[in-house]
Amino acid sequence: MTTRWFGAPVQRNEDPRLLRGQGMYVDDIDLPGMLHAAVLRSPYARASIKHIDVSAALTLSGVHLVLTAADLGDVLEPSPLLIPHQALTQPRTQLPLARDEVRYVGEAVVFVVAESRYIAEDALELIDVEYEPLPVVHNLEVASAPDTCLVHADVEGNIAAHLAQVVGNPDEVFASAPHVQRERLTMERAAAMPMECRGVVARWDVYEKMLTCWISTQAPIPIRNGLAAIFHLPEHKVRVVAPDVGGGFGTKIMLFYPEEILTPFASLRLGKPVKWIEDRRENFISANQERGQVHDVEYAFDDQGVLLAVRDIFLHDTGAYTPYGIIVPIITACSLPGPYRLRHYYSEFTVLYTNKVPVSPYRGAGRPHAVFVMERIMDRIAQKLALDRLEVRSRNFIQPDEFPWDVGLTYQDGGPTTYDSGNYQAGLDKLKVMLDYDTFPTKQAEARKQGRYLGIGVGYYVEGTAIGPYEGAHVRVEPDGRVYASTGVTTQGQSHQTVFAQIVADQLGIKPEDVIVTTGDSQAFNWGAGTFASRAGTVAGSAMHLAAAKVREKTKLLAADVFEAAPADIELADGKVYVKDAPHRSLTLGQMAIKANPLRYAYGENARKLAAMNLADARPGPALPAERGGPGLEAEGFYSPPHGSFASGVHGAILEVDPTTGMVSFLKYAAVHDCGRLINPMVVEGQIHGGIAQGIGGAFFERLVFDEEGQPLNASFMDYLIPTAAEIPALAIDHIETPSPLSPLGVKGAGEAGVIPVAALFASAVEDALAPSGLRIREMPLHPCKLYEMLQEVQSLERAVSQQIQPDDK
Repeated sequence: MTTRWFGAPVQRNEDPRLLRGQGMYVDDIDLPGMLHAAVLRSPYARASIKHIDVSAALTLSGVHLVLTAADLGDVLEPSPLLIPHQALTQPRTQLPLARDEVRYVGEAVVFVVAESRYIAEDALELIDVEYEPLPVVHNLEVASAPDTCLVHADVEGNIAAHLAQVVGNPDEVFASAPHVQRERLTMERAAAMPMECRGVVARWDVYEKMLTCWISTQAPIPIRNGLAAIFHLPEHKVRVVAPDVGGGFGTKIMLFYPEEILTPFASLRLGKPVKWIEDRRENFISANQERGQVHDVEYAFDDQGVLLAVRDIFLHDTGAYTPYGIIVPIITACSLPGPYRLRHYYSEFTVLYTNKVPVSPYRGAGRPHAVFVMERIMDRIAQKLALDRLEVRSRNFIQPDEFPWDVGLTYQDGGPTTYDSGNYQAGLDKLKVMLDYDTFPTKQAEARKQGRYLGIGVGYYVEGTAIGPYEGAHVRVEPDGRVYASTGVTTQGQSHQTVFAQIVADQLGIKPEDVIVTTGDSQAFNWGAGTFASRAGTVAGSAMHLAAAKVREKTKLLAADVFEAAPADIELADGKVYVKDAPHRSLTLGQMAIKANPLRYAYGENARKLAAMNLADARPGPALPAERGGPGLEAEGFYSPPHGSFASGVHGAILEVDPTTGMVSFLKYAAVHDCGRLINPMVVEGQIHGGIAQGIGGAFFERLVFDEEGQPLNASFMDYLIPTAAEIPALAIDHIETPSPLSPLGVKGAGEAGVIPVAALFASAVEDALAPSGLRIREMPLHPCKLYEMLQEVQSLERAVSQQIQPDDK
């Protein structure tokens, strides 16, 4: 019997190529005669454009094309609204080039194509744009103020959307609850900062009438569909390839960034390949961002620490446009109940325009906000009642026999927020052991005697994953025995070439290294949505499983004819196909692929072996019986989930705070994760490691700062802090598996899990460390300077109180 690969820690198929420097990223593509583009961007957060003079740029030697909005013709249309919603009553999306007004620092105004990027950048310096600065909406407070200035003149109150959802009867519960508390909690902007910035290479082939684009994107097929519509081309005449992608984290899921339209437009106009590569400064000021929300939360609980009701009213900063709809605040609202039995819940959010970079989902996508709010609630209940923080959580958990659990809300995919499976107490029990939780109070007390401040924090989350609408896959056996598998999703570090190979290998009885996986190429597979929302392994993986299963059944039908046996008696193992009681009489999978071709072309060793075995088709009649499903050993499979599935996890950390500097160091970090059945535990752990590192950055280092004019003040790695390996502690990871009944594989998503609870546990641990000071953490992210300032404020208050209670010397 062949080895079972599903669930095994298989080494990554991708690694040998990438470690040898053989990766192929967009900027590695160097086509003959290729030109290079650069973008002139607005220096103002809001201004009207009075006049643009490009004459000097056009005369610069080496410049081939200078585009303003006036040059785009019918291409000058707002980008599509990706996900409409009835609550989004005032959607606004961006033009490829600003025409009358700019609405954030970094908005594209002019596009230049030249012989080199150097010349294109020089040309930008020669362009004269006359701006008239306008009042700026630089934060949510200004955006929501009465009689404020407007980001869009026709959008009253800067309100893009407003949505309220109610579960149970929270008003009645609040009126009679033993305890009611209120708090304002804030999470400020941050950004994904992938190692590879965005990039586009476009080539128009005048002979084939074919547009080919290589784009660092998470959604090549939707971009292919959009480009075909924009440029009036048949879809099969537009090919979009996402080659190796050096990180996406949601930032590269957009449809469309202006450059993804302008670069192919220039190639079509000039008949030459055109490349545009985003530099890091551009990434700071023009790649989409996320995170900005302000929550006013009210919560009711009883004397035993059981949460009775929550009322959460929050503002969401969408930036200057709503290209991705209101997915992020919807996810926040639906994720807030977490693993807890919350029967009475009121959620209301208002989406506001500001003069900042537009917002689209960034790893975690609204969930870190929700978890920060709910886990702060759990900690506050414990503080109020002098209960252990983990005991309060245990008293509120949904129990294993209560699944499926209907939260009562409509999720981002339009389906119900229904938890399919889970065991939250089991995860917490494992974490307590990993942290040695019960002995920590003694260690903390001993450290305080030494002047050291240790704290322990925990964050629990439930993550919606595996949303639709669908994904597909194609699996084909080649005559040499290798198997080619393709799907429309992209890969940007998730190990798809490995985990998809494991799924296919199990079905066909071969090794994962014999499966060649192609992702993100609309010509290899032309249906699908993309890689986002922790869905590729679940949705595309299920499609890969279904396609491979079809190939397996097709192989068994053919082999039954060849070996004159029943299909149920056919085995596929170790790369061979045979009758289970006669393994010596076998054909390789590749030879079966030849047999499945009615033309029966076989060469070399395959031909000799087939001749020696004297195996002819036993079945008389047509070469392609209907039940065999066509020539060759190949099939397509599609999977559409009925609704999202819900992974979960709990993280905990012990850290130390230096109150004299505001610096924090992690001493221990542990995480327990449940994503259903594990395809490859090593890959899942890698995903969690990366997410935790990103979460630590978002909790204590990464924070975008804007002044009152909407200018980003820290748009470089000199000022925007990202964690290095020195700031990331050793990570202990464990798993529980509660299989999802929704997927043929029983899997749930894992891609965003690591980042989601980090801000919550960080706040919890810092408060615990500084408990003697009474410091309360109500905002994220912190950073060393901010924490230092907060400590100084507490110490100043303590000194003032001390002076007031001193006896009067007189």
